[in-house]
Amino acid sequence: MVAIRLRHPAGVSTIQVALDRDGFTVQDLQQEIYAATKILPSRQNLKAGYPPHALTIIPELPIESLGLKAGEQIIVSELPDSAAGSSAAVPPSATMNHGSNPFYSASQVLETRAPVPVPAPASSFRPPPAQSNGPDYVETDGGVLIHRIVPDDNSCLFSAVSLLFEQSIDKAPEMRKIVAEGIRNSPEIYNEAILGMPPDKYIATILKPSTWGGAIELTILAAHYRTEIASIDVETGRIDQFAPPDGGAGGMRCILVYSGIHYDAATLAPMPEAPGEWHQAMFPVTSSDDQDAVMIAAKKLAAVLRGKKAYTNTATFDLKCEVCGQGLKGEKDARAHAEQTGHVRFGEY
Repeated sequence: MVAIRLRHPAGVSTIQVALDRDGFTVQDLQQEIYAATKILPSRQNLKAGYPPHALTIIPELPIESLGLKAGEQIIVSELPDSAAGSSAAVPPSATMNHGSNPFYSASQVLETRAPVPVPAPASSFRPPPAQSNGPDYVETDGGVLIHRIVPDDNSCLFSAVSLLFEQSIDKAPEMRKIVAEGIRNSPEIYNEAILGMPPDKYIATILKPSTWGGAIELTILAAHYRTEIASIDVETGRIDQFAPPDGGAGGMRCILVYSGIHYDAATLAPMPEAPGEWHQAMFPVTSSDDQDAVMIAAKKLAAVLRGKKAYTNTATFDLKCEVCGQGLKGEKDARAHAEQTGHVRFGEY
């Protein structure tokens, strides 16, 4: 069983789907969607992938016919009465025989092959403000890629990753625990030579909310979620890709935006004003970065932020220790000061 995320007019749900089980059909998937959304199978309009595309719904076919992957998101909307047919009023039976399908006539099967897109109810979205000063975004296929800003509180990496994988920054402390457990479970990889200090000390340090995270933490989190984390540097446009051990090809990817001293997230939304629950954070890795629509959009977003000087050169920026007030030059001085004094709270002059 694998988790499939549903985005539907009533919100966001997660269902468990037997993608690897023989005999599990498209019809079975539709029953799971009905249980989560209360949208009858004959009225379901399903889209998946990036850019989102309509799924060809033939209920009797095996689930493999849809090409879904673990972690996929399905956008569910409801077909209008004219497209759904009269049988839409018949509720599904809990004892349904999978060898026959009382919900579909031959004409309905043909209709669902080319479903009519239905916009979500207007109440699902917040109205755009009269003068928007919200986060930056760039248009791309299927919507807009938006810069999702998280608090600048020394936990930005963990908050941004939590936002992407758990749809909330509130689970940032859990991200730290995942990192600690990853180090504890892989002593042959995360040893003192790699960590720069004894593993037990590193674990105790990273669990503190005042400690920054970096490449080690992103590597462990990518492995835990079995998803590539692509971090794009605003100043240079460089993309650092932290792939799970089995590689990112054919898997899923999410996007971080790195300013030099701060991590934010980037997610896809149908429009700039869409509420958070309508944002898509995971994207299939389908092609090389130069041809991947999401990665192209991420580079454009970084260019927008670069044009606003929304980055910090960590080699030359002026810092002040917020504990003792000492002035420092660049990340190198900050690291040395932290090692000498144990002070880890820094701010820019």
